[in-house]
Amino acid sequence: MRRLLTDAAHTLVPPKGDRHGPLPPLMLVLTVVTGLIDAVSYLALGRVFVANMTGNVVFLGFALAGAPGLSVPASLVSMVSFLVGALAGGRFGTRFAAHRGRLLAAATAIQAVLVAATVVAVAVSHGEVTSPVRYTLIVFLGIAMGMQNAVARRLGVPDLTTTVLTLTLTGLAADSSPAGGATPRPGRRILSVLAMFLGALAGALLLRHAELLHILVLVLVLLIVTSITAHRLSASDPAWTRPPS
Repeated sequence: MRRLLTDAAHTLVPPKGDRHGPLPPLMLVLTVVTGLIDAVSYLALGRVFVANMTGNVVFLGFALAGAPGLSVPASLVSMVSFLVGALAGGRFGTRFAAHRGRLLAAATAIQAVLVAATVVAVAVSHGEVTSPVRYTLIVFLGIAMGMQNAVARRLGVPDLTTTVLTLTLTGLAADSSPAGGATPRPGRRILSVLAMFLGALAGALLLRHAELLHILVLVLVLLIVTSITAHRLSASDPAWTRPPS
């Protein structure tokens, strides 16, 4: 338990000289963003994911088999949008390969612009999710999450992919003491799961008691704060901005 608490504390407040610096807590914020956006896409846009492509592939299979309540076009549009975002994220990763701080700041700034477009779309429609609004949100959010996934991969912080938890949960169990493992980074893995869970919970609660627009504005604020923070913390070119070895 002491090791778990220490690892979690180091994730939230990295010690001076840590090779990942402030990246872990910033990426935990992006993990919360993923939970919020998946709540929006699944609960408000009609059983489709824009961040969880495993779920979309399964949904596509179900839809093609005639399962009710699922949409082949929505799943396909989401997957294509995610791939476009991942391609853009890969290009950003190449452009800012030597500076992880600038990479995160630039990528989250672009994500903020994409989410701002969804805020405008929902505001113009007065919160009504018509078919054009639905696909607008799927496209822009899918691009944003594809970019986030690609950038997180390039940042190379272990156990913080920000959008996928399958390997994180697998590692948490397979590397544990009962499994004969050395239990590396259990606190970081648990925090990653909790961040996604809290984002999804908050998104679902906001959809029940508030409006879709409020969730998108919250996501926008989190992305702007992350971008500004990454930019300011990396301005002096500290060691953590260099690519992981």
